[in-house]
Amino acid sequence: MLQTKKALVIFSGGQDSTTCLLQAIHDYGKENVEVVTFQYGQRHAIELEKARWIAQDLGVKQTLIDTSVIKAITGNALMDQSAVIEQTDNDMPNTFVDGRNALFLLYAAIYAKGQGISDIITGVCETDFSGYPDCRDVFIKSMNVTLNLAMDYPFNIKTPLMYLDKKQTWALADQLGGLDYVMRHTHTCYLGVEGGCHQCPSCKLREKGLNDYLQQKGQPYV
Repeated sequence: MLQTKKALVIFSGGQDSTTCLLQAIHDYGKENVEVVTFQYGQRHAIELEKARWIAQDLGVKQTLIDTSVIKAITGNALMDQSAVIEQTDNDMPNTFVDGRNALFLLYAAIYAKGQGISDIITGVCETDFSGYPDCRDVFIKSMNVTLNLAMDYPFNIKTPLMYLDKKQTWALADQLGGLDYVMRHTHTCYLGVEGGCHQCPSCKLREKGLNDYLQQKGQPYV
């Protein structure tokens, strides 16, 4: 039976998905929120440890799904330990994983239907999306329609960060009372460095957004 007041958050243990989780707990209540985390062979596997810890700390059920089969059919710098992570102004970043968000949404939807959950929340963002085509609103909307047709079920994919930049995402975490929590306990670094490498595109984006927000608040930079 459909339970419209429950939500499933696609959860990596990073800044964006943790902010989405905090918002979901605020909106639905902790007892009505679950998270699903994907192991896909990412080199920054530390995020799985962070995701497990945060889910336990916040008291929400976590389901881990192994999708590492994707390594057999595609490769990129996010899954190759020896690759140099690069991002240019004109080309697709070599951290883009073909089909990743489509796969995540498909498996999340299969799980959600089995749990009687219709609302699926993902932290994809079109504003600071690093050039990833599967973070665009048009893709999410098309995937929502596809999943509804594929399973004859009223999924509602929510993207609360879609039009926020990183500064605004930090502001949202602050509004939810979780600024310090997200700063201290989440992981974003592509290289898997505890506390961040401060050099990869993900670290730079995270830190610039945070410093811009703290400057707006009149607080010191981190």
